[in-house]
Amino acid sequence: MQNSINLLFYLKKPKAYTSGMVPIYLRITVCGQRAEISTGREWLPEKWNSSAGRANGTKEDVKALNIYLDSIQAKVYEAHRRLLDTGETVSAEAVKNRFTGKAEKPRMLVPIFQDHNNKMKALLGQEYSPGTLCRYTTALKHTTDFLNWKYSISDIDIRKIGHAFITEFEFYLRSVRKCNNNSAVKYVKNFGKIIRICISNSWLDKDPFVNYNSKFKEVIRAFLSQDEIDKIAAKEFSIERLDQVRDIFLFSCYTGLAYIDVKQLTRNNIGLGIDGEKWIFTSRQKTDTQSNIPLLPVAEKVLNKYKNHPQCINEKSLLPILSNQKMNSYLKEIADVCGITKELTFHIARHTFATTVTLSNGVSIESVSKMLGHRSIKTTQHYAKILDRKVSDDMKMLKQKLNQSSIVILKNTGT
Repeated sequence: MQNSINLLFYLKKPKAYTSGMVPIYLRITVCGQRAEISTGREWLPEKWNSSAGRANGTKEDVKALNIYLDSIQAKVYEAHRRLLDTGETVSAEAVKNRFTGKAEKPRMLVPIFQDHNNKMKALLGQEYSPGTLCRYTTALKHTTDFLNWKYSISDIDIRKIGHAFITEFEFYLRSVRKCNNNSAVKYVKNFGKIIRICISNSWLDKDPFVNYNSKFKEVIRAFLSQDEIDKIAAKEFSIERLDQVRDIFLFSCYTGLAYIDVKQLTRNNIGLGIDGEKWIFTSRQKTDTQSNIPLLPVAEKVLNKYKNHPQCINEKSLLPILSNQKMNSYLKEIADVCGITKELTFHIARHTFATTVTLSNGVSIESVSKMLGHRSIKTTQHYAKILDRKVSDDMKMLKQKLNQSSIVILKNTGT
């Protein structure tokens, strides 16, 4: 039974014990957790009944001791009952503190959240990316702002976080912070990790996320068509920075690598694949999964163009990539010059590789998933769902074949 309690009086012998009186302790057990209390009494081991947890005998001193132990037991049970009645978290330590009159120090949400973020920061580049830390930092900021907005407090005892807190937090993110569905769900999930930490450490005995349900909505990912890729590739730029950004963007279109993965490429990442051709061998920073990609002619041409670039030589990198912010800023200029109305960002190149360059040209979804470094093929399937153009092209070819066969049939029937 949840929150059930077991009590046991026992003799706690010192390490160097040889003979004589031994202190009597009370062990409190709640849901497998233990806490100990000294009774302030001592007794001889040879006159102690271990199974009963009481002194043996009928003399007055035995009766007095057992009556005293019974009174302690009754008070501990009463402390347990009061915790249940007030709805507080019931643990062995909480029962002990209630019995002794010592208030259990509350565990506050913000320090736990901040400690998690500090540990994440210490592991940047090993287990976590800067983007992940940024999301949790923002999630903590949203949490503290919500506490002030809803309860006019700067922190809260984690034991007071229930289902209503979660739903109100989500409402706050959607209404006050104006987060879209996926952003709101993501911040709530970030908050959920902190709750799981509390549960794992037995600081919470109930999960406030029970019966909470909120789902991500599928996002239609933007990508470039082959005509748009060709427009960008064919455009001649007199400004060197635009020419450089265009080339690196095209490199990503033909490799599927995200910005950070392109930035970290060195000559050590280029090698011969199973077919004897040049491949890129790398590991995605976001998921730490292997991504092996055959080097297509366009991508290889870009690498050859910049192999002697001063920045590449100094930084021992394959490409002279700028900051992500600058890359995206210059890509907007490139889109305007090329007459492309889509909001061009560096990450669109990865989507373009998945759709236009590979899946639309008949590359299997399993191969695309492996090259993109996806942990699950379900992630890759999102790209396959948006290829209506491919479906349209395939059906046009089918119509042409059917029309030709229909003409032959009509001729044969003399119609």
